[in-house]
Amino acid sequence: MSTRDELAGILAENLNQSFKGSKDNVAFFLDNGVTTPTDIKEFISTGSTMLDLAISNRPNGGIAVGRITELNGLESSGKSLLGAHMLAETQKKGGVAVYIDTETAVSQDFLKVIGVDINSMLYVHLETVEDIFSAIEHIVAKVRESDKDRLVTILVDSLAAASTKVEMEADYDKDGWATSKAIIISKAMRKITQMIGRQKVALVFTNQLRQKLGVMFGDPWTTSGGKALPFHASTRVRLKNKGQIKDSKGNVIGMTILAQVIKNRLGPPLRQAEFPLYFESGIDDTGSWLKILKDHKLVKQGGAWYTMNDHKGKELKFQSKDWNEKLEDEEFKEHCYNMICEKLVLKYDMSELGIDDVTETEDVMDD
Repeated sequence: MSTRDELAGILAENLNQSFKGSKDNVAFFLDNGVTTPTDIKEFISTGSTMLDLAISNRPNGGIAVGRITELNGLESSGKSLLGAHMLAETQKKGGVAVYIDTETAVSQDFLKVIGVDINSMLYVHLETVEDIFSAIEHIVAKVRESDKDRLVTILVDSLAAASTKVEMEADYDKDGWATSKAIIISKAMRKITQMIGRQKVALVFTNQLRQKLGVMFGDPWTTSGGKALPFHASTRVRLKNKGQIKDSKGNVIGMTILAQVIKNRLGPPLRQAEFPLYFESGIDDTGSWLKILKDHKLVKQGGAWYTMNDHKGKELKFQSKDWNEKLEDEEFKEHCYNMICEKLVLKYDMSELGIDDVTETEDVMDD
């Protein structure tokens, strides 16, 4: 067991003396299980097991409490719906769900379908980025005073639709106000990031993709509001509508969503997840389980029938329409979940990697 460096100990003592006005020590050693103030202690599910694992790379994960998450994509890519799922998951954990609406397009029926208890959800309608960040600051401060152990998730839907006060008062033909939004967001992010870092608050922004003009190489897409949100967000998820889901009569009842984790401080970046999303029920999480188990050859398909071994080693034979009924057995459901985690949680053992086991490319992570 290594011992503490004597000089480092002196430096820590001097720093804590210099900043003795702080509530906690600013300098300390990370031994004996000591954690930092910003260590992640809790996660909130996105409503999709596959996306949870892609983000946090651990069972029972998801987005991190105390961090900022951005959901971006083109229109009709499921951003608001995925954010609503996070509010519902927060309420399941006994937390407070806050919906800050700037698009004036939220539907109570839509929220109920996702599983949000609208009677206990706090709805806030604001129009400007100044008011949005002022409200966030007020909520975080109040949580800190009243019940700092209570989980709170704040969904801002969306940042792209919010104006600035200068923009609201300016004429359409006047220039100069476009940059003010990015400046305000940059100032606010520096403050908000520090505020929520030590609180049980998860902050989620939805944002619109915009196409860069004249870009021939690299990523042609960017997001509204400048670079501050992409910088401060611990996780950025880009959503794409891969196609429609239709019933037997040809009616469009949902869509298949591809979620790409384009930035991640919780686990390996650049992973992706795919899941079905239905207009009348939201994300079909367990339906995507069957596909993953099949892709990894843990379930065999012959025509309309599937076969697999259950948690007792007994062979099960069923059709896809019976899948959710099978999962009502909690032991079998846990067995399936554990098999999925075993396949999707990445484990690295660099000691076993040789030079021929890796490939170098010229691809770069373009923000």
